Amino acid sequence: MPIYDYQCRSCKHRFEQLIKPGEKPACPVCGVANSERFFPLSASVSTGRSRERALKGARGKARAEKTEKDHAHREYLQKHDKDHS
Repeated sequence: MPIYDYQCRSCKHRFEQLIKPGEKPACPVCGVANSERFFPLSASVSTGRSRERALKGARGKARAEKTEKDHAHREYLQKHDKDHS
């Protein structure tokens, strides 16, 4: 059973509740069962713009990693050729 964040529509009290799927919790302050599920700030909505920004960041990181690996490989080959010639 998941724990969700809720906000009471009557008294605006925010609370966490462990509930079964499809169940509406009652507010612990006023007792009214008119609560709205509340999504915390860590939850985000994926849009085309946010996906593009994340993809751009991932590509930049991958490009930097590839550059570093290529550089290390060239140094290895140079040292290998120097030691075995």
